[in-house]
Amino acid sequence: MKLTMQQDAIGQAVYDCYRGLGGYEIIERSDGFIQESGGPRIYLSEYRSWPRYQKLALRHVSGRVLDIGCNAGRHALYLQERGHSVLGIDISPLAIKTAGLRGLKARRVLPITGVSRHLGSFETIFLLGNNFGLFATWARARWLLRRLRTITAEDARLIVESLDVYRTDEPEHLEYQAENRRLGRMSGQIRMRARYKQFATPWFDYLMVSQQEMESILEGTGWITNRFFNGPGGSYAAVIKKETLGTPTCAPVASKE
Repeated sequence: MKLTMQQDAIGQAVYDCYRGLGGYEIIERSDGFIQESGGPRIYLSEYRSWPRYQKLALRHVSGRVLDIGCNAGRHALYLQERGHSVLGIDISPLAIKTAGLRGLKARRVLPITGVSRHLGSFETIFLLGNNFGLFATWARARWLLRRLRTITAEDARLIVESLDVYRTDEPEHLEYQAENRRLGRMSGQIRMRARYKQFATPWFDYLMVSQQEMESILEGTGWITNRFFNGPGGSYAAVIKKETLGTPTCAPVASKE
C-alpha cells in the first residue's frame, strides 16, 4: 500500500517542518479522542535530545540494519553515520523524500507487510519510536515476527519500542481499553488516524503493549526478549534475539530519567 498525497498527512507535516514551514500532527482515535502529538519535531530530532533508554537500546545495533517506519530518518541517519549499512522503509512517500534530502542513502516506500527476502538479510531490525505498534494486532504481530526471522542472520536482534498503556489513570484511556477488551481486542490496540491541515491518513490499528504482553506475543515465533530499557511514563525499549537453547531471560534496566 502506498499513501496518496491526500492520505500522507504525517509526510506532509514532516516535510513542511523540515522546510521551516511549521508542521504538526493530530492523532484522532476511533472513539473521537483527539490529541496533538510531538510529531514532526521528534521525527527530525538529533541524538542529543533522545531519551536515555533509546540511547541504551541503540548500543545493541550490529551489522546491516532495516529501519521499519523510518519516517524522516533520524535513527537511520545516526546509524549510517556510524558506519552501518541501513535501509529505511516507510509507508509515507514524503517522509521517505525528507529522509533522502537529509542524506539517507538507502530508502524505500514500503509498508511493514511488504518486508520480504527480496530486501536481503539483516543483523538488526529496528522498530524504535514506538514502532512495535506497526505490528497492529496480536495475530499480525506473530505472522510478521515469523517473517522477520526469515530475513535475518542467526545472531540477529530486533530493537523495538512500545508503551505500557496500563500505566495511566486517565478515564478516557481506561474506558477505551475496557471497550477494546469487550470487543475481543487487546487493551492497547488503538484504532487511529493522523491528520494535518486538509490531509488525513486511512484508519489503522496501532498496537501498544506491556512488557508481559510483548513476551506473550513473541512466544512460539522464534524470538525472545533479551533486555528491557525502561523510560518515563510507561515507555520502554526492548532488545529481542532469536531464540536458542540457553538464551538468557531478559532483565529490565531503568533509564534514570
